[in-house]
Amino acid sequence: MSTPTSLDLPEGARSGTVETPRGTFAVLDAMPDAGPCERGTALLVPGYTGSKEDFVALLGQLAAAGRRVVAIDLRGQYQSPGPDNPDAYDPAELGADVAAIAAQTQATHLLGHSFGGLVAREAVLGGYEPASLTLLSSGPGALTGPRAEELHALLGFLDSVPPERLRDKLAELWRAKLKPQAVAAGTSAPMVAFLEERMLANNPTGMVTMAAYLLKAEDKTADLAARHIPAFVLYGEDDNAWPTAQQRDMAVRLDAERSCIPGAAHNPNVEAPATTAHALTMFWNSAED
Repeated sequence: MSTPTSLDLPEGARSGTVETPRGTFAVLDAMPDAGPCERGTALLVPGYTGSKEDFVALLGQLAAAGRRVVAIDLRGQYQSPGPDNPDAYDPAELGADVAAIAAQTQATHLLGHSFGGLVAREAVLGGYEPASLTLLSSGPGALTGPRAEELHALLGFLDSVPPERLRDKLAELWRAKLKPQAVAAGTSAPMVAFLEERMLANNPTGMVTMAAYLLKAEDKTADLAARHIPAFVLYGEDDNAWPTAQQRDMAVRLDAERSCIPGAAHNPNVEAPATTAHALTMFWNSAED
């Protein structure tokens, strides 16, 4: 469960929504605090159980380079509404949502974190052509290892639960396991309250569908490479989701730039925001120049 270090928005950032033909999506929208907005807009897509708030620590630093930065909640995540229909959370559908948001915001750089990287990939495979694509702590296919075991346990806990009871079961999971884990990790009371609000606001059908996809996602690296979009593979040296060796191999197959963030794990956007923002700014600037 991704945990922001702060929910305080930097100067020049605001919360709002983006209206698209595919629905309304909650966003954090950041502009340079000083000076003109001369660089291309960046669109940031969060991971599973995450939200736009996962990027709060990056927003000000990225916008300071002279660009608009838009972080979103995917359909069914936190403050973006979503239906109780599994088909609505197919990654191709979520990718089409991202493409629609990009069109409305005129975004030219696309970043997807973790599960959001698989969604960003679908947006590109579906026809969206950004100036660049960044896969942040995201792999080429299905999750393996401890993170996969956690998802199997989640799906087992929710197995055979009627749709109308899924939300109650997720609340039970939060109270019995996830909240105690957050408290034991030293998470502040206000942040625990935010995590609870976010978890219980997520559409439970969406959570089940996304989890199932993470366990079976196909490796589409060759298809993505054939799109010839300038790509950047960025991850923490201690990533505990997709193995770093797997992400390095994906970068080679994509002919992508690659960077490993020292001292970070699966959430460099939270664990090392200054280093991550610098790496992203350098890559985006080079893609524009």
